[in-house]
Amino acid sequence: MSMFVASRMTKHPISVTSDATIQQADRLMKKHKFHRMLVVDNGKLVGYFSDRDIMRVAPSPATTLSKFEIRSLLDKISVRDIMHDEVITVNESATIEEAALIMYQNKVGGLPVVSDVGAVVGIITATDILKTFIKVMGLIGGKTRLTLEVDNKVGVMAEITKIFADNGINIDSFITCRHKNNRYELVVRLDERPEGFDDIKKILGERGYKIVHSVNIG
Repeated sequence: MSMFVASRMTKHPISVTSDATIQQADRLMKKHKFHRMLVVDNGKLVGYFSDRDIMRVAPSPATTLSKFEIRSLLDKISVRDIMHDEVITVNESATIEEAALIMYQNKVGGLPVVSDVGAVVGIITATDILKTFIKVMGLIGGKTRLTLEVDNKVGVMAEITKIFADNGINIDSFITCRHKNNRYELVVRLDERPEGFDDIKKILGERGYKIVHSVNIG
């Protein structure tokens, strides 16, 4: 499975031009149940706005204005009057990990995806990234997850993988997480619950590897 933004994004996102009226933008957002929308002029991203920005300039529900007067007022305000022109983006050639980091650092739930020439080619959200990681980790098909606490020393990975190999158990993936006092948590994922799993846990314990958690997922 590809771990690049280009293969996980939603292509050709719905957008509006900066000269669209607030009323046009509001109807489009409600139709597609959007909370944010991109503003694109001549294929180039120039800004974005949210439903909150529309609410900020719309008349209060308690207004005495008629519906005709409200429509007339909103038709006089264009998207460029409420949009934010500083937009955080990600390039289509970026990895999923890079996109996730940008979202985390900037506290946003989605990113417009642009080409090398600045054209908008898609949008990627936190949900898209979550779906990708779930598929990459194979969680839907079922996994057994084993967490070990190990010393940070040369040869640990080799010894652990040999224990599994000697017992005929294939390791699906490894993840290491820095723990404390120069120790690491080593997460081992296996396909479903293999035969001999309890024996493996016993052997690992006898070799001095502390098992802190095990669970079946999916």
